[in-house]
Amino acid sequence: MPDVVVIGAGIVGAACAYYAARAGLDVVVVDRGSVASGTTGAGEGNILVSDKEPGPELDLARLSNDLWRELAEPGGFEFEAKGGLVVAETGEVLRALTGLAGKQDVEHTVVAPEDLGDYEPHLAKGLAGGVFYPQDAQVQPMLAAARLIRQGMERFGRGTLTLRTGVTVTGFVRRGDLVTGVTTDQGEILAGAVVNAAGTWGGEVAALAGVHLPILPRRGFILVTEPLKEPLIRHKVYTAAYVTNVASDSEGLETSAVVEGTAAGPVLIGASRERVGFDRTVSIPVLERLAGQAVALFPELAGYRAMRAYCGFRPYCPDHLPVIGEDPRAPGLYHACGHEGAGIGLAPATGHLIAQALAGVDPDLDLRPFRPERFKKEHV
Repeated sequence: MPDVVVIGAGIVGAACAYYAARAGLDVVVVDRGSVASGTTGAGEGNILVSDKEPGPELDLARLSNDLWRELAEPGGFEFEAKGGLVVAETGEVLRALTGLAGKQDVEHTVVAPEDLGDYEPHLAKGLAGGVFYPQDAQVQPMLAAARLIRQGMERFGRGTLTLRTGVTVTGFVRRGDLVTGVTTDQGEILAGAVVNAAGTWGGEVAALAGVHLPILPRRGFILVTEPLKEPLIRHKVYTAAYVTNVASDSEGLETSAVVEGTAAGPVLIGASRERVGFDRTVSIPVLERLAGQAVALFPELAGYRAMRAYCGFRPYCPDHLPVIGEDPRAPGLYHACGHEGAGIGLAPATGHLIAQALAGVDPDLDLRPFRPERFKKEHV
């Protein structure tokens, strides 16, 4: 019988399993699909501090940023410490950006309009300035999830990690109120604890235990260009509207220019947000808007073709904070989900904190802002 069953083999589940195994626990990861087959596989790989308001999420992002660098040091994650440049179209927006940067207490540089070209030579002219965040980074998310699971399976002598894909969780094993395992379409798996790292489906998994988590899908599209012969974009570059959209509660469509190159050559173009359930219908108008916003930032992109587009579903929570920690309504059930579009960046800190909680160690951060029972029933 393992110490822990982790539901979900995306980046957050992989991080929870990795750190739990590193803490000496025996872990089984189950997923109805393959590794990174959900939201993780549709992500850009953002590791950001630049878009976080001061508070619990920024604290989590700073911890995670440090852990990502520790994890990536041996190599193999396609980790790029490229930095992020947030640009403003007007002086008013620039004042808002610099005001936020001053409150965040993270390393940053305010960039005057005449100096933007030093950071991005191909950036459009006429922008009012920006803020550069050297800690922003990027990772290949599918590779990172697979590597964390693989390293958890190979690296630690005391704890063990076993991966079982193609296994669907159908319910929970209980002893009174205590969660003591999961039922699946392939039988029961008993365990000392269960971690719900099911991402966008975290609310559905929680409901199997009779507890309410208002996690909903928030769809986003990404355009991928053909490979560029020479690098065009040095950093992750986005407009201030992205920060506003991240914090928005709107169900309707919102888009903002987010552009970055990749080690393989293509440029990734986002970002859109809309709550349309799990509808995967490709929206040509959304893709056209994303392309137009990217060309407005980098005019030379007009000379390249879009190679493909794909969509994913961010696990949205009404208060824009993830759910991390043990659920007092179902003791033995821990949640690690609801990160919306920040799951890649926040995964290591989430896994680290969950492992500390599982091992009975005081966590490095206060988990009360992320507590699962904070939502009222009317939250949808």
